[in-house]
Amino acid sequence: MACVTIRYWAAAKDAAGMAEESVAAVTLAGALADVLAARPGDDRLRQVLSRSSFLVNGLPVRRGAHEETVLEDGATIEVLPPFAGG
Repeated sequence: MACVTIRYWAAAKDAAGMAEESVAAVTLAGALADVLAARPGDDRLRQVLSRSSFLVNGLPVRRGAHEETVLEDGATIEVLPPFAGG
């Protein structure tokens, strides 16, 4: 199991209630499940994560590849919700 840092940006930061946190997980899917389990009854973060893109150590993760994305100790996960702009 790897100890990783999750960094939240924009709406994800608001929904998580913090800018970053550390979790222990084997895969990206496991890390996301852990942060959701720590917030029972609060669906805001789940909704944001379902729309977000993810980087692991600066590399993009394909949609649907969360189970296959194995985390290394010290990895950084960036949670990037959709950004509005013009």
